Amino acid sequence: MSHIRSRFSKEATEAVVRYTSSLSFDRRLYPQDIAGSIAHARMLGRQGIISPAEAEALIQGLDSVNSELAAGRFEFRSELEDIHMAIESRLLELIGPVAGKLHTARSRNDQVSLDLRLYVKEAIQQTLSSVRNLQKALVAQAESHRKTAMPGYTHLQPAQPVLLAHHLLAYFEMLERDYARFADTLKRTDVLPLGSGALAGAAYDLDRAAVAAELGFAQVSRNSLDAVADRDFVLEYLAAASICMSHLSRLAEELVLWSSAEFGFVRLDDAYTTGSSIMPQKKNPDVAELGRGKAGRVFGHLLAMLTTLKGLPLAYNRDLQEDKEALFDAVDTLLLSLEVFSGMISTAQFQAAQMKRALVDNGILATDLADYLVKKGLPFREAHGVVGRLVSYAETQSKPLRKLSLAEYQLFSPLFDDDARRLSLAKSLAARSIPGGTAPKQVARQIWRAKKILGIPCSAQSI
Repeated sequence: MSHIRSRFSKEATEAVVRYTSSLSFDRRLYPQDIAGSIAHARMLGRQGIISPAEAEALIQGLDSVNSELAAGRFEFRSELEDIHMAIESRLLELIGPVAGKLHTARSRNDQVSLDLRLYVKEAIQQTLSSVRNLQKALVAQAESHRKTAMPGYTHLQPAQPVLLAHHLLAYFEMLERDYARFADTLKRTDVLPLGSGALAGAAYDLDRAAVAAELGFAQVSRNSLDAVADRDFVLEYLAAASICMSHLSRLAEELVLWSSAEFGFVRLDDAYTTGSSIMPQKKNPDVAELGRGKAGRVFGHLLAMLTTLKGLPLAYNRDLQEDKEALFDAVDTLLLSLEVFSGMISTAQFQAAQMKRALVDNGILATDLADYLVKKGLPFREAHGVVGRLVSYAETQSKPLRKLSLAEYQLFSPLFDDDARRLSLAKSLAARSIPGGTAPKQVARQIWRAKKILGIPCSAQSI
C-alpha cells in the first residue's frame, strides 16, 4: 500500500519486494486475521472510537473478503507484501475509505502476533487430538497382545522377556508426556496481544478484555513490548513437536527393524509400504523410514527459530517474519506424521509366533537365575558372576540353559536345585508384578489406566 512508503522518495526495487514479501506463505493466516479484525472493529464501535455504522460496514466487508478467500475467488496481488495488507486492500475496494479506520489503535506488530497466536492455539488443539488417535491405536494393539511375549532389548541385544503390550504402552507413555507438553504450551499461547500497538500500547480507550473474550483468549498481555516481540509460544510448539517427532522416530526405527526378515516381528500393511524399482520381491517400510527422516526436519525448524530470536533487541524486528514458514512446516509435518503412524500401527500385524521363537535365546532368563540365587541368600553381585559363568559354559556346550543337567548347574553353585531348571517365560513375566512392571496383571492395569485417560469405556474386571 502506498501509504506505507509515504515518507520515502523511492519505491522498493522488485528484488526487495520479492525478498520482503511473506504473502506466499502467510496467506494461510487469513481466517485468524479476519477473525481478529472483526473483533477489533466491533470493539472500536462499542467504545465509540469509530461509529457503530462504520464498525458494521467494516464487519460486513470483512465477511465478504472472508467468503472470497474461502471460496478461492480472492485475487492475491504480488505488490501487497503480506496477508494483512492484501485483506485491507480488498476491503478498501469493497467498502471505500472507511476501510482505513480498521487499523485505528492497531499496528501490524500486534496484529501479526494475534494471528499467529490464534493459529498456534488451533494447531495445538489439532495436535492434541492427533496424539490421542495414535495413543488409541497403540492401546488397541496392546489389548490384542496382552499375552504375547517377546524379547526386551538393551543395546539391541536380547535382555529379558517382556509382553508386547508392555512394549507398545511405553510409546503410549511417551505420547502422554507429549500431550502434556502441548497442553502446557497452550496455556502460554492463550494470551491476547492486540492492544499493544507497535510497542508502547494504544492511545485509545480499548476494551481488551472484550476482544479477548470474543476471540477465546484466557487473558490479555501485561507488557506491550513483550507482547509484540514474544515468540516463545512458537518456540514451545517447535520444541514439543521436536520431542514428539523423536518419539515417532524411535517407533519408526523399531518398525523398520521388526519388519525385516531378520526379526520378522511385524508385517506392515501394504498401504504403508512400498516396492522396489528393480527388485520385485521387496516390501520396504518406507513410511516408517520417512518418519525418521522428517524428525530431523522439525528439529531444524526449532534450531532455526532459536537462532533467529537469540540476538533480537526489543521490540519488533522484521527477522520475526521468518517464524512462519518454520512453524507452518513443523505443524504440517507433525500432524501428517501422527495421522500416518496411527494408521500404520492400527493395521500392523504383530507376529506372536516369531516373537516366541526369538525367546529361545540362551540367556533370556539369566536375570531370573540370578534372582533365584539371591533368594537363596547369595549377594546379587556374586549371583551375577555365577550365572554369567553358567551361560558361558552352556554356550561352549552348544546347549540352551534348560538342557543342562542339575549336576552341570551345581558345578557353578550348590544353591541350584532342580526348580532352577524349571524357570519359564511365564514365571519370569509374572515375577515382575510391581507397578510399572511387565507382569500380565500390571500390564492389564496399564491398559485400564490408558483407556481411562483416552475416555474408552473399561471395567475394573478387566484388571
